[in-house]
Amino acid sequence: MKELEANKALPPPAMVGLWLGYGALCIGMFMAILDIQVVVTSLSVIEDALRIGADRMSWVQTTYLIAEIISIPLTGLLIRIFTIRWLFAGAILTFTLASIGCAISYDFISLILFRILQGFAGGVLIPLVFAAIFLLFGKGLKQTIATTMGGLLAVLAPTLGPLVGGWITENYTWHWLFLINVGPGVVTLVIGILCLPQNQTRLSLFKTLDWISLVYVAIGLAALLIGLKEAPDNGWLAPQVLIYFVIFVFCAFIAVRRPRSAISFKLLRDRNLAYGCILSFILGVGLFGSVYLLPLFLAFVRGMGPLDIGLVILVTGIAQLITAPLVVQIDRYIDARLLSAVGFFAFAIGLLMSGFQTINTGYDEMFWPQVVRGAFVALCILPPIRFALGFIPREHIADASGLFNLSRNLGGAIGIALVDTVVFSRSPEHADRITDLLKLDPAKAAVVLGLTTDELPDPQDPTGLLGIMDIIEQASLTLAINEAWIVMSAITAVALVVLLVMGPIRVPNLQVTAEARP
Repeated sequence: MKELEANKALPPPAMVGLWLGYGALCIGMFMAILDIQVVVTSLSVIEDALRIGADRMSWVQTTYLIAEIISIPLTGLLIRIFTIRWLFAGAILTFTLASIGCAISYDFISLILFRILQGFAGGVLIPLVFAAIFLLFGKGLKQTIATTMGGLLAVLAPTLGPLVGGWITENYTWHWLFLINVGPGVVTLVIGILCLPQNQTRLSLFKTLDWISLVYVAIGLAALLIGLKEAPDNGWLAPQVLIYFVIFVFCAFIAVRRPRSAISFKLLRDRNLAYGCILSFILGVGLFGSVYLLPLFLAFVRGMGPLDIGLVILVTGIAQLITAPLVVQIDRYIDARLLSAVGFFAFAIGLLMSGFQTINTGYDEMFWPQVVRGAFVALCILPPIRFALGFIPREHIADASGLFNLSRNLGGAIGIALVDTVVFSRSPEHADRITDLLKLDPAKAAVVLGLTTDELPDPQDPTGLLGIMDIIEQASLTLAINEAWIVMSAITAVALVVLLVMGPIRVPNLQVTAEARP
C-alpha cells in the first residue's frame, strides 16, 4: 500500500492540512472513548425513560464494548481496503448516525442495535489514530507530538466522561448523551475527507479475505466479554462462565492457526510489539479499573451525584494536561524503556495511595493520588507506543496498532471484572467482620465506622444495629474497594518485571510472509 511521502517533501499548506486531518482522527477517537463513560453515568435515567429492566440495563454498555473490541483488530485490514481517509469517513459517519439512532430509540432492542453499530464504528476510530501516527508522520518531533496528542486524548476521555455525563444528566434530557456526538461528527467528517491523504482503495481484497478467521475472532472475543461480565456475579469457575472462556480459547486457537488469517497475529513475533502489547494490557487493567473504581466509591460510599463525581475526577485530567508538554520533550532524549519503568512505577504508587480510604475520605484525600496517576500515565503510554510500533514495517503498522489497542481494551475489560469480583465478594465478608468487631473491640469498630465510641449502639440491641446498618455497609464497601485498589497496584507493578525481562530495545529483524495478511 502506498502511503504518504516523507514529511520533508510536503509543502507547508499540505502539512497544515495533514495536522488538521490527524486532529479530526483524534477527535473521532475521543468521542468513541468518551461515549462509554458519558452513558454509564445515566443508565438509570435511560432505564426509566425506556422502561428497561435493571437486569438488562448493563447490556447497553456490554454490547457497545463487545462490538468495539471485535472491530479493533480488524482496523489494519480495513485500512488496507479503504485507506485511512475513507475508513475514517465511513467510521465517523456510522458513529454519528448510530448516535442519532440511540437518541431516538424507543425500546431496549432498538437501543441495543444502535449501540452495536456505535461500538463497532468506535472500535475502528481508536486504533486508526495510532496507525496514523506512523503512517502520516516521519520519525522525530512531529511523530512524538502526534503520539502525545493521541495518547493524551485516549486517557483524558474516560476522565472527562463522568463530568460531561453528569452535566448533561442534570441540565438536559438523556437524549443529549448521544446527540453531543453529532456536531463533532459532522465537522470531523468534512475535515477528514478534505485533509487526509488520498490513496487508492483496494476493494479487491474482499475476494481473498479469510472470512472464517473473522467469524472465529468475532465469536471468541464476544464470548470472552460475556464471560467477564458474568464472572463477578456467578463466580469465575461457574460452569456457564467457563463455557464462555473455553469458547474464547478454542476460537482464538483456530483464528491464530489459520494460514491466511485476516488478523495478522504473526506480527507478535516482533518482540518489541509483543512486549508493548503486554504493557498495554497491564495499563488497561489499572487505567480502566481506576476510572471505574473511583466513581464507584464516590457514588455508593460518599453519595455524590454524577456532576460532583465528574468534578472530583477532573483533577486527573488537569494533571495529564499539565504534564503532557514535558513528556513530549523528555521522550525525545531518554530511553523509552526507562521512561516506561518510571511511568508504571509511579502509576502503581498512585493506585496504591488510594488503597487506604475511609468512609469519610473526601476531595482533599483524593487529590494527590489522582495527581500522581494523571502526571505519570503519559509515560505508560507514549514510550511503549514508540518502541512497540516504531520499528514495525510501514505496511504492517495498521495491523500492529489494532493488536496494541486490543490488548489495552482487553486489559480494561478484565480489570473491571476483577474489580467487581473483589468489591462485591469481599464487601459482605467485611460487613460480617465489622459486626463481630462491634462486640469484641468497640473502639476499633468505631474507628472503622468513622464514629465515636459513644455513638455506637449496644451490640446486644438488634434495633440499635439496624440504625447503623447503612454505615456498616459503607465501611465494608470501602474496605473492599481499598483491596481492589491494592490489587490493581500490584498488577500494574508487574510491568516493571516485564520491562526487566524485555531487556534493551533492539531493532527487530521482522520477516512477515505473504500469508500474514490478505
